[in-house]
Amino acid sequence: MIFYRGRRLRKTASLRRFFRETVINPEDLIQPYFVVDGVEEDFENPIASMPGQSQLGLKSLKKHVSTAVDDGITGIILFGIPKYKDNTASQAYARDGIIQRAVNDIKAKFPDLMVITDVCLCEYMDHGHCGIIAKGQILNDPSLELLGRTALSHARAGADMIAPSDMMDGRIRHIRNVLDSEGFTDLPLMSYAVKYASAYYGPFRDAAQSAPSFGDRKTYQMDPANSREAMREAAADIEEGADILMVKPALPYLDIVRDLRRNFNLPIAAYHVSGEYSLIKAGAELGYIDEKKLVMETITSIKRAGADLILTYFAQDVARWLKQEE
Repeated sequence: MIFYRGRRLRKTASLRRFFRETVINPEDLIQPYFVVDGVEEDFENPIASMPGQSQLGLKSLKKHVSTAVDDGITGIILFGIPKYKDNTASQAYARDGIIQRAVNDIKAKFPDLMVITDVCLCEYMDHGHCGIIAKGQILNDPSLELLGRTALSHARAGADMIAPSDMMDGRIRHIRNVLDSEGFTDLPLMSYAVKYASAYYGPFRDAAQSAPSFGDRKTYQMDPANSREAMREAAADIEEGADILMVKPALPYLDIVRDLRRNFNLPIAAYHVSGEYSLIKAGAELGYIDEKKLVMETITSIKRAGADLILTYFAQDVARWLKQEE
């Protein structure tokens, strides 16, 4: 009797590697960092809810980036924590703002490293929301001007890619127009095109000190129950000039990653967010899971679903593990 013998191709480690359909490379990974203004440059404050991650001063940032580059990381994304906040997010687009200085410093030392900047206002607003507020409402169109100014300041500082994460309608078109009008026509935009109002963001808000002081972000971030809406958001961002589409979070929305892969021909990114990271760390600390094996399975699942780029706090760990296996 003849039947399918799939085990023939799983018999040895060499065979399994030879026929592996999804392969993770260091170039697939982007490491996030939190950089703090108004502190000593060697400042390093461990983030309690994200073991292994820290808020960093500029000197400490360069030290961490240097080890990441040595481990094979080729791309990073920066989030800023300003020395003060106000109701116009003025430190987001200040010429001497923390992100602007960090980009300049990092590019001077690592010219070949892809430095991506997150463009949002929540870390810089005294109320913690991603746009201008009037009478308790987040105003969409007036917020676009501040987002454009922020993106332009990052471009002038030397950023290699801009990543708008605010979820204001029309922000990709506005930022693209601002950049193009100032001569940055070749600077790519990685849009947080499909960003859900997720409970997985909790540790990030500790790290970036960006929790809203009232209400929530459900009027601009997406309803986790919706998938068809994700296609509309992605299509709108493509029309407005996005070069890369991102899904955030990653694991709870692998179906969305796959849907974007099937429906659009742009590169797809997925953000393996703070809550996903912290859950793995907590399970490992309790001895319930094998951290390395679970991380590699998780990152593989995100790429298998269709992501070309994966933003993850495990990026450097994964790159180092891959290097050790060579």
